Amino acid sequence: MKKFNIRKVLDGLTAASSSSSSSSSSSAAAAAARENDAVQETLQSEHFQLCKTVRHGFPYQPSSMAFDPVQKILAVGTQTGALRLFGRAGVECYCQHESGAAVIQLQFLINEGALVSALTDDSIHLWNLRQKIPAILHSLKFNRERITYCHLPFQSKWLYIGTERGNIHIVNVESFTLSGYVIMWNKAIELSTKSHPGPVVHISDNPMDEGKLLIGYECGVVVLWDLKSKKADYRYNYDEAIHSVAWHHEGKQFVCSHSDGTLTTWNIRAPAKPGQIITPHGKQPKDGKKPEPCKPILKVEYKTTRAGDPFMVLSGGLSYDTVGRRACLTVMHGKSTTVLEMDYPIVDFLTLCETPYPNDFQEPYAVVVLLEKDLVLIDLGQIGYPIFENPYPLTIHESPVTCCEYFADCPAELIPALYSVGSRQKRQSYSKKEWPVSGGNWGQGTQSYPEIIITGHADGSVKFWDASALMLQVLYKLKTAKVFERARGKEEKPSTDIVEEDPFAIQTLSWCPESRMLCVAGVSAHVIVYRFSKQEVTTEVVPLLEVRMQCEFSDVDSPDPGGDQTPTLPTPGASSSPQETEPPSQPSTGSISSDGPWDNIPCLQVRSSPLKQSPGYQVELVIQLVWVSGEPPQQITSLAINSSYGLVVFGNSNGLAVVDYLQKTLLLNMGTSDLYSPSDPYQRQPHSPRKARQPSGALCDSNDASNTLEDRCKSPTSAKMSRKISSSSGQKTDLEKGFQRWRSLRCKESPYCMHRDKAAPGMSRKAGVCRTKSAPNSYAKDNSFTRSRSSSVTSIEKESREAISSIHFCESFARKTDSLVSPCVLVGTTQGSVLMVAISLPPGGDQRLQQPVGISSCGTLVRLKGGILTMALLDSAATLLPPSYEPWYDPNASDEEKEKSRRRRPASPPSSQEGQDSQFAVLCSEKQAKVVAMPSQTRIYKHSITETSFVLRADVVQMAGANCIACFCANGHIMTLSLPSLRPLLDVNYLPLTDMRIARTFCFSNQGQALYLTSPTEIQRITYSQDTCDNLQEMLSELFTPVETPEAPNRGFFKGLFGGGAQSLDREDLFGETAAGKASRSLAQHIPGPGGMEGMKGAASGVVGELARARIALDERGQKLGELEERTAAMMSSADSFSKHAHDMMLKYKDKKWYQL
Repeated sequence: MKKFNIRKVLDGLTAASSSSSSSSSSSAAAAAARENDAVQETLQSEHFQLCKTVRHGFPYQPSSMAFDPVQKILAVGTQTGALRLFGRAGVECYCQHESGAAVIQLQFLINEGALVSALTDDSIHLWNLRQKIPAILHSLKFNRERITYCHLPFQSKWLYIGTERGNIHIVNVESFTLSGYVIMWNKAIELSTKSHPGPVVHISDNPMDEGKLLIGYECGVVVLWDLKSKKADYRYNYDEAIHSVAWHHEGKQFVCSHSDGTLTTWNIRAPAKPGQIITPHGKQPKDGKKPEPCKPILKVEYKTTRAGDPFMVLSGGLSYDTVGRRACLTVMHGKSTTVLEMDYPIVDFLTLCETPYPNDFQEPYAVVVLLEKDLVLIDLGQIGYPIFENPYPLTIHESPVTCCEYFADCPAELIPALYSVGSRQKRQSYSKKEWPVSGGNWGQGTQSYPEIIITGHADGSVKFWDASALMLQVLYKLKTAKVFERARGKEEKPSTDIVEEDPFAIQTLSWCPESRMLCVAGVSAHVIVYRFSKQEVTTEVVPLLEVRMQCEFSDVDSPDPGGDQTPTLPTPGASSSPQETEPPSQPSTGSISSDGPWDNIPCLQVRSSPLKQSPGYQVELVIQLVWVSGEPPQQITSLAINSSYGLVVFGNSNGLAVVDYLQKTLLLNMGTSDLYSPSDPYQRQPHSPRKARQPSGALCDSNDASNTLEDRCKSPTSAKMSRKISSSSGQKTDLEKGFQRWRSLRCKESPYCMHRDKAAPGMSRKAGVCRTKSAPNSYAKDNSFTRSRSSSVTSIEKESREAISSIHFCESFARKTDSLVSPCVLVGTTQGSVLMVAISLPPGGDQRLQQPVGISSCGTLVRLKGGILTMALLDSAATLLPPSYEPWYDPNASDEEKEKSRRRRPASPPSSQEGQDSQFAVLCSEKQAKVVAMPSQTRIYKHSITETSFVLRADVVQMAGANCIACFCANGHIMTLSLPSLRPLLDVNYLPLTDMRIARTFCFSNQGQALYLTSPTEIQRITYSQDTCDNLQEMLSELFTPVETPEAPNRGFFKGLFGGGAQSLDREDLFGETAAGKASRSLAQHIPGPGGMEGMKGAASGVVGELARARIALDERGQKLGELEERTAAMMSSADSFSKHAHDMMLKYKDKKWYQL
C-alpha cells in the first residue's frame, strides 16, 4: 500500500490558487493536505484488465441456422460474420469470423463438438465447440469458385460443397483438405442441354443409399449421381426454378419447392414427370386448369411419423393477391393445412426430430423459425401448434433502446420482488413442454452479487433485467405511456429505428435501488415519478404538475417583466407559486398572461379516466413542461430523485427545477444564469443578440433552425451532454465531429411537440397532443425561412444556453463557513460549472407533508473544462458517501407497516470542526477530473483526461473494496483513475466508435462491470477487473457435454436378409488421395487455425477442464471395458451352450445308419 503525500503531488496548485491567494485559502489547502496525508489507496494498475465477457440479445441481421439434435445446441450465423450458439436457458456463446463476411450456411458435426461455417467470401471454417470460447481449427478459402451450398452427411467426415459454377467439391473435415474427386456440372446434366444449369442449390445423399447423391440446380434440374460409377443415374427436369429439396426417409421419393409456389413430388425411378404437383396456397380453378402462380416456396421439409401422417413444413408460397400480409409458415399434416403468421420475415426454419438418422422415421416434435428480429419455436405435438416460451433474452429490441443503466451489487431482495410482479405479466398460452434446445451446462462462477440492467425504450417502456452471473433474464416491464392519452392508432408496425412518432420515448432515468423509487424523463419534456407496490390499486385522477421553464436569453435590452420564473433570491417554496395538482386545462405554474393558444400547453395529455395499476411500479406524480410564449419546452437533460428528501430535481437548457413529489409542489424553477451568486467570478451574462420574439405559431424555433428534421428525430438517442464542443487543436475523425454535432442537439426542443398532427388547424388548452396552428403546407415555408436565417445568430444563441448536465444529491457543506453537513444538491452544467444548492427540510412525519421545503442556491463550487458528467462525495478516508435514502415500504400497505419501515437512514458523513476538511467532492467533466476538499472548497487534485477527444460517459464506481473513476472517451479509450489522487490506473484503446448507439448506452457499474448496445438488438458486457478476467473461464457456460449417440435404426430381419435396408459406402475409398488423387492447389487455400484439436482443448480449458475431460474419458473407458467384458462373457456362455448341443446331437446319431436318419 502506498501513501500519497499531498504536498508532493499537487498538480498546478499555484495556477489554481492565483484567483484566491488569500491566507485563509492557503491555510485551508494546508489543512486539506494534512487531512489527506492519511488517505491510503489500495487500487493499483494490476487490479485492472479489460476484456469482453458475454453478449446478450437477438443476433443482429441473422442469415443462417443449424441444430445439433444430439447435443441440443442451436447455432445462428449473421450477415456481419457473427456466430451465436444457444443451449439451455443461460447457456449462450458469441464468436466472430475475422473477415466479417456474412454466414450463408452452418453445418454441425453432430455430437462431435464441432461446427462448419460457410461465408459469402467463399471460405469455410471448422469451429471447435469443445471449449468455452470456441475457436477456428481450420479454414479453407476458395479462389476460383463461389460457394452456394454445403452438405455434411451424418457421421461422415466428407463435406460436399456446391458452387455457383454448378460443380461439387469434396472436403475432408478432419484435415480440411480438398479431395481430387470433383462432380463437374457438364457431366451431371444431359449432354443435349445447351444452357448452364445455374448454381447448385441443394445437395443431399439418399437416406437409404449413401452412394447416391441428389444434386439440385437452380434452373429446375435435379440429378441423382452415383458416386461409385461417377455418372448420373437419373435426371429430373421441371420448368420452374428450384429453391429446396427434401427426402422421404425411405429414400424412394423426394419433394422440390419451386419459384411459382408449387411442390413437386418425384419417385426416384420415374424421372419423366413428377408423381404429384400441388400449389398449397393457389386457387384451384373449377375448369381444371393450372392454378394461378404464387410466391416462391423458399424451403420445404418432409418429415415422417410412425403412427400418423407425415408433416410437410414450408415457408413462402402465398398467393400474390395477399399484398401486405405478413410472412407465414405453413404446416401440412394429413388433410389439414395450418398457416402460422409471423411478426417478421422468415430467414430460415428447421424441423426438430427425435432421431439424427435420416433413414428412420423422423418423428418431428417442433419447428424452430428464425425471423429477421425474433426466434420462434412451434410445438408440433399439441393442437393449434402453440409456441414455446423463449428462455433467452431476445426481446431487448422489442422497441428500440433509448437509454440504459447498469446496477451491480444491488440489494438482495430486489430481484425476487421484481420477478414476482413481472411473472404476472407473462402470457399463458405457451406450450406446456420444456424448451427443446437444452444442451450445455452453466458456468461455475463465484460471482454472487445481484446485478440489474434497466433499459428505456422508444415506446415509453422500461424493462428491468436480472444480469447476475453473466446471464440475462427479463424481470419486469413498465409501460409509462399508460398515463397518457394515446393519439396514435393501435396498429403499429414494429420497428428498430427511432422515428418521429415516438412521443413517449425514454430520455433518461433515475433509480434508487434501496427505496425502489423510479423517475423517468421522456422526450416530450415529461417526468414521471413511480413507487413500487405489491398491491394493485386504481388511481382515479393521475397527479399532475405543470412547470413553465423559460429561457431568459430572449431580450437583453428589455428584460421580461414577468420574471417570476427565475427569482434571484429564492425562498422556501417561493420560486414559483406552488399549487396542488390541477387538471391540464389550468396550468399550475407560470404567468397568467398568455401569448395566444401556444402558452401553458403540455406536449402530451394525461389520461382523464381512472388508471388501473397492477402490482409493480405505480405512478406517484406526472410533471410536464409546457409551451412558453409560442415555443415548445426544452428536452430534459439531467434528472435525479431522492427518497429521503422526497424531491425530484431535473434540468434542461433553460434552467433547474426542484419538485417535492410528496406535497406535489414546485419548489424551485430557476434559470441557469440565476443559479450563480452575484459575486460569482464564473457568472455568465446573457448575450444573445436576438430581439424579442413575435408570438407566432412557427414550427421551428430559432434555436433549432439549423437542424434538419432528420436531426430532430435523433433526439432520443442523445447522450447526457447538451452543449456544442468547439474543436480542439488535435485532428478529429468524422465520427467524433459527428458526436460533437449530435450532442448539441440536446439543447433543442422536443421534435414530438412540433411535428405531430401537422394538418390540425389549432389546439385548445385542454388538448394533450400539440398540434400546429398553421396549414399543412406551412411547414415547408417556415422551415425554409428558418434555414435561410443567419447562422451567426443561432450559433451564438446555442452557445449561450448553459444546460444542466448532471445532478447529485448529497449531505455536505453548502457553504465554506458551514461546520455541519446538511442536505444539498450538486448541479453540473454543460459549461463546466459545479453549483451548490442547499435544501432545508421540515421535520418528519405529518409536518413534512404540510410545511414547505426550503431551497436556496449557494453559487459556484468549482469550474472544470468541458461539460460536467458525474459527481460524487468521499469522506476523509476516501470512502464513497452515497446519497441518503428511505428504506422501501409499500405505499398501499397499512399505516403500521409504513411506520415500521419509514425510518430515514442516519446521515453518514460526520460533522466537521471549523477549519478542518472532512469530505472530498469528486467531479468529472468531458475533459478533466478534479477533487475538491469540503468545506474549504479547495481543489487538491486535478487530472486532464483527454486533450484531443472528450469523455462520453464517466462514473464513480466501487471495485476491490475501493473507489475509482471509470471513463469512456469518444476516441474509444476506456480509462480508470484512482481516488482521491486521480492517478491513471487503466488506459486501453478498446472500442473504435462506429455509431452513436454506443455512446448513448455505454455505462459503468460497480465490481468492474460495464456494458453497451453493440447493435440495435444486442447488449455487450465487458469487465475492467483483473479478477473477473482471471475467473472468466470458470464463469462461462459450457456448450459441449459428452452424450451417447443414439443407436442406429434396426433394419429388421427381412431387410437384412434381402438387402432392403440402408446401403453404406466407404467414402475413404472413393474420396481419399489414393483413389481420387490430389486436388488442384490453386482451387482453394488452406489456412490452419490456432492449433490442432487436442492443443486447442488444452489451451482453452486449463487444468480444471483437462481434469474433467480426463475423468469423463476414464468413465467412458471403464464403461466400454465393462460392456466388452459383458459381451465376452455372453459369447463364452453361448459357445459353451453350442458345444453342449453339438455333443448331444453327435451322441444321438452316433450308431445310426444313413437310412435310419
